[in-house]
Amino acid sequence: MFSNVLRYGTIAASLGGVAAILGIARLQAERQMPPAGDPPLAPAPRPYAQSVSATGILEALSENVAIGVPQPGLVTEVMAKVNDAVKTGDVLFRLDDRDLRAQEISARSRLEVSRTKIAVSEAQLVKLESQLSRLAAVNDPRAVSRDDLENRRQDVAVAQAQLHAARAELAAAESELKSIDLLVERLSVRAPRDGTVIQVNIHAGEYASTAPKNPAMIVGETGRLQVRADVDEQNATRIRPGQKGHASLKGDPSVTFPLDFVRVEPYVIPKVSLTGAGTERVDTRVLQVIFSLDRPDDPPLYVGQQVDVFIEAPEK
Repeated sequence: MFSNVLRYGTIAASLGGVAAILGIARLQAERQMPPAGDPPLAPAPRPYAQSVSATGILEALSENVAIGVPQPGLVTEVMAKVNDAVKTGDVLFRLDDRDLRAQEISARSRLEVSRTKIAVSEAQLVKLESQLSRLAAVNDPRAVSRDDLENRRQDVAVAQAQLHAARAELAAAESELKSIDLLVERLSVRAPRDGTVIQVNIHAGEYASTAPKNPAMIVGETGRLQVRADVDEQNATRIRPGQKGHASLKGDPSVTFPLDFVRVEPYVIPKVSLTGAGTERVDTRVLQVIFSLDRPDDPPLYVGQQVDVFIEAPEK
């Protein structure tokens, strides 16, 4: 009797659970999802009837120059700051040169020793040449033997060779000193061209490496900017030199500006992810097209900003 009740009760509970699941599923199916609204930011309008879209990044004109160091060393002084205008040859920062200065002291000492040797050799040569002249002036062969005269001539030749050797040592010491001066000068890192300091990643007291994660400094011409646009290789055949371009700031499509064609980089490279979005493919290759533009006063543009680029191009 009890077993029958338990069995029928279990069946009833199972049927009730199935009914509850079906009811919940029906409610979920009947529930209407809210209508899709407008995107939070309208996409940038296409300025041309037929165009190729690309993602670009703002750079300094003629590209940013990453300043490196000639050798690893301690930074002793940093002369340039961010936004400083620099000219070609201006010192940006200096590395520790104390070891070379110590070598310079030793080289100058050797230089003085070489000069002293030359003075001694010259005096010795003058003395031997004078003795040879006096012996050669004696007309009486009985007063001076031929062997004595020949020995004097050989002494003069040896003195001349010693003088040449001393002069060679002096030249070597002078060359060593010039070499040290060049190495010291090399530790003063200078601006390779006119521009503006965009970024400073080194400070006095830090150790500079020849293979850092970030360059010591970045210098570029910011009065006029350029855009490096990545065009998908599938659209590369639609790109021609001289095509018009238009760009808008990513995140603010209301800020638009025309672009002047500069060149096409004739080498298709693997794409580098710019936006970091999950929908951005990084397993493709892109053709890079360079445009230039005048830097507007309002709104301000900054090196490193991303832009949406449209290039006027006919369909395939």
